[in-house]
Amino acid sequence: MKTALITGILGQDGPYLAKLLLEKDYKVYGLIRRYSNPNFSNLTDLQIADKIEYIQGDMTDEASLINIIKTIRPDEVYNLAAQSFVASSWDQARLTTEVNSLGVLYLLNAIKFFSPTTKFYQASTSEMFGNSSIDGLQNEETPFHPRSPYAIAKLYAYWMTNNFKESYGMFCCNGILFNHESPIRGKEFVTRKITDGIAKIKLELAKEIRLGNLDSKRDWGFAGDYVRAMYLMMQQEKPDNYIISTGITHSIRDFCEIAFNHVGISDWEKYVVIDPQFKRPAELFTLQGKSDKAKNILGWEPEVKFEELVKTMVDADLERLSKK
Repeated sequence: MKTALITGILGQDGPYLAKLLLEKDYKVYGLIRRYSNPNFSNLTDLQIADKIEYIQGDMTDEASLINIIKTIRPDEVYNLAAQSFVASSWDQARLTTEVNSLGVLYLLNAIKFFSPTTKFYQASTSEMFGNSSIDGLQNEETPFHPRSPYAIAKLYAYWMTNNFKESYGMFCCNGILFNHESPIRGKEFVTRKITDGIAKIKLELAKEIRLGNLDSKRDWGFAGDYVRAMYLMMQQEKPDNYIISTGITHSIRDFCEIAFNHVGISDWEKYVVIDPQFKRPAELFTLQGKSDKAKNILGWEPEVKFEELVKTMVDADLERLSKK
């Protein structure tokens, strides 16, 4: 039986990845911080909370990471832990750096010294590209130009992962994932903020949603599809870096229109208030990935279409709120 350690197990991607690995007969360890009351709701939603062995640690505490790696010596480590809300990274630049940058270094060092055959996956991000593109698209050769403390910290982790692979012959790979969403996305993220807000408006629990730039465009996919790509990267003979994306962009305006129309609200713009506080200090206008490499080498393609994803998220929020 293979063993896998997932950091960030309580977030969005961790539960979907854990579910996939459990279906493949892995023993799954989940790293959790020393909360007095950790929130297992995302794992509970996927009905796997009792199938994971939890282990306490902290990405900013190198000693705890060393102890974990020495103790379980996993076959695979999926590092999904991060301060992942981009907007907060300007106000929490130090925390973002400590977790997203130094935490990766600590984990790589622990693997290097105490379990060098462990395979390592780093959750990189399309935010590292900023507004840089080649013919309007971002691929594995596109220059990086990060435009937030979050993206800068993630870029450090990306290069450190490459460095450990090249310097020590370790199996280290980066998945450069474009935006991916699901019904268990955190409510601070704009997609879930929209679907949760629309559900409340439909149920007459709210009268408006406050948003920032409606014209920002993103390449949105389904988190369940994207964790499958993570797994496939780790099964290759040689480690490499891959773009994971749908290749299709939509604006936040598009997202709103589909979501509102799904609940029968066509005059949706009167429910949306543009609030300057939700605009970034350095705006990222369009992200659109080209994942030909993942398709050709990993055999990966996204399965869930954008409109289906949006409707699924709205339905899940309607169901949650209707039960309260």
